[in-house]
Order: sequence, then structure tokens, then C-alpha cells
Amino acid sequence: MANRNDVATSSSTCGCKIGRIADQYELDRLDDDLVAYWTGDADEQYSTRALATIVNQRILEAALKQADISFKEGEIENTYRLLTDDDVSSGVQVETENELERDGVAVDQVKSDFVSHQTVYNHLTDCLDASLDSPSDEERLEQSAEKLGALQNRTAAVTTDTIERLDNNDIIDIGEFNVVVSATVTCEECFQEYTVRELLDSGSCNCNSDNERR
Repeated sequence: MANRNDVATSSSTCGCKIGRIADQYELDRLDDDLVAYWTGDADEQYSTRALATIVNQRILEAALKQADISFKEGEIENTYRLLTDDDVSSGVQVETENELERDGVAVDQVKSDFVSHQTVYNHLTDCLDASLDSPSDEERLEQSAEKLGALQNRTAAVTTDTIERLDNNDIIDIGEFNVVVSATVTCEECFQEYTVRELLDSGSCNCNSDNERR
């Protein structure tokens, strides 16, 4: 299914971003965990997107510990969400950043140290020589979701920028606004509508469910 070749237990020999960050934040056994999670040697197989979240949450946790900030179970995950989730308002994000800054956390540096799923993939394949025989179905779904999500985010960003420029030049008049871009998929046989995320999560439309009941 998968293989790993001489994966080091420390990232000190790796010069990529994840290697440097692992040393900086003393993220012991990060390499071993990433390979095990990615290849499925652990209890569950994770996508590189999920692994990027794990790495970033460990970075945030290490930064809080370095600032002598105590935290309860689940607070790291929630704080990371407040800092990075697109659904979180800019006001809440800024408030969260300010609170961390007051507690001695260099938020801008921590956020710049966060890694992307592509960085994780490059680290796994180039630095750790980890590989998969073929992408899992979950990996393919995640890659497709990421691609479509990036397109939606790009469309929302361009739309927001266009409206702001028109408003600033008094061409249109609008108060505070929020742009939401969504795509729906409609099956022409069962006429059921899904968001892209719903369809990817369910794996089928009502047609398949109806056929199974017959």
C-alpha cells in the first residue's frame, strides 16, 4: 500500500520549511507522525490538507507554551479556527490576534510559519521519501474539494475587491457587505440539488439510494 524509506525521527536534517519549523518549535517526532498518518500506518489515513492543519495546530500549541499560556482541551483547535477559518469575521479574527499579542505571542510570525497542504506533500515526498501506490479515494475527494474551494474563494475575493472599488469611487452605494460564492449540482434524473461539498461527502445522489432500495 505505501512505503517509507529511512524516515528520520528528527527534522534537523531537512532544510525545507517544515524541517526548519519542527526545529524552531521543537516538534518532536513530527516526521514519523506525518508519514504514519499519510500512509495509513496509523489508525486512520489523513489527507495532506488534514495534515497541514495538524502541523499548524502543533505550531500554535508550541507558541502558546513558549509564551507560558495555559490552555484547556479543545482551545488550540478553536483558536486556530478563529485565526484561519474563512467563516470567521475579520473582527473576531483581529480580536483573537490582539488577545494573543497581549499574552506575548508573536501572532504574525506564527501565522507566517503555518504551512499549506502542498508544503506537507513536498516534505513527505521530497524530504522523507514517503509514497503511496495511488491516491486514496479520500485523497482524491479532498484534492477535488480543495481545487473547487480555491476557485470559489478566488471568485469571492475578486467580487469583493470589485464592489469595494466601485463603492470607493461613488459608482455604487453599499454599506458593509459580505460576498458568498456557492455552486450547486443538480441531478437531471432525481432532480436533487446539492452543494459541491454535500455531493462529495455523500458520494452519490438520490438515484443511487433509490436503486439500492429496489
